[in-house]
Amino acid sequence: MWRKVSCIAAMLLAVVISGCRSNVRKEAAELTGGDPDRGVTAIARYGCAACHTIPGIKRADGEVGPPLDRMAGRYYLAGRLQNTPANMVRWIQHPQQVEKGTAMPEMGVTDSDARDIAAYLYTLR
Repeated sequence: MWRKVSCIAAMLLAVVISGCRSNVRKEAAELTGGDPDRGVTAIARYGCAACHTIPGIKRADGEVGPPLDRMAGRYYLAGRLQNTPANMVRWIQHPQQVEKGTAMPEMGVTDSDARDIAAYLYTLR
């Protein structure tokens, strides 16, 4: 009997967690105008994992830049910009304009890709 109850409880928990993840992804997409799933692809294409540790991204264990975990809950980006979707997109696209001499290079990130990357980063809570 307890085994059956445990299995049912585990299945319900999985459904609840799955629903929470989809809500987080939906909120991030609405907030940024981007798509978190496309963000994963863009992160790989621009090589972000070479410098950053990024949860949920395969082989994203770089140690040059800061880890990007819990980005949705941070107050600042790059140590000085308020964490807003517009500022995150700006930082992703033009870090050298935001902070001259930063180690983060200009990668030619398009507006669409920057919104998608930001959407993914805003799922990290």
